[in-house]
Amino acid sequence: MTTTDEHDAAALLASPVRRSLVAALERQKAEASIDDRGMTAAELAPLVDLHVSTVRFHLDQLVAAGVIVADFRRRETAGRPRKVYRPAPRPLVQGGDPLRLLTQLLTEAMTATVHGETVTPYEAGRRWAREHLEGHPDRTPADSPGVWLGRVGEVIDVLDGWGYHPEVSTSEGGRTARVELSDCPFLDLARDNQAVVCGVHLGLIAESMKQAGEADADVTLEPFVTEHRCLAHIRTTTPFRSA
Repeated sequence: MTTTDEHDAAALLASPVRRSLVAALERQKAEASIDDRGMTAAELAPLVDLHVSTVRFHLDQLVAAGVIVADFRRRETAGRPRKVYRPAPRPLVQGGDPLRLLTQLLTEAMTATVHGETVTPYEAGRRWAREHLEGHPDRTPADSPGVWLGRVGEVIDVLDGWGYHPEVSTSEGGRTARVELSDCPFLDLARDNQAVVCGVHLGLIAESMKQAGEADADVTLEPFVTEHRCLAHIRTTTPFRSA
């Protein structure tokens, strides 16, 4: 069951400032030679060019959503203990919980960036499909409308698992599949962070088609064609055989 904290975590990680804070904490963790000592708000503030009070506000929001954790460490000299922040442990999410999936994708993207690999929302969606789908990328591309629609159907199953209720129609003699995505489980988040959420889903669909054997499929996404509905267009570039 999706909790409020999981929704908050996904929303918070859509913010560049908060992603930068998580990235800084991940970087410190990766570079720590003895233990993961964490960082204070004062240490993080110059890294994001914000006042320490503003940074502390963002950090406490991330703590409340479970993205990072905080505790107090005694100083080596006299004085009040310091409040330090560290990345929260992240158990692997196994499908069926869309907001947790999106939160994990965004957090993993931050970790990859820390280690020198740039991961856009689009690439984060592709990575999830590569790592979680039992793909058949070596298949010969579909050469008939029926086979093509079957490949699209495999992607529909993935979207259904993410919490959508897709409806499919075809055009151009079956070459183009029009997928209606209604009741998006990320609807509120997507309204405020369209590039992030839609980027993840575009990458998810594109890589799912590749894993189904359709690496050359042309995939586009139309966000918010109505208040509660988006459209994905998936078109094959492989000629169908003659009847």
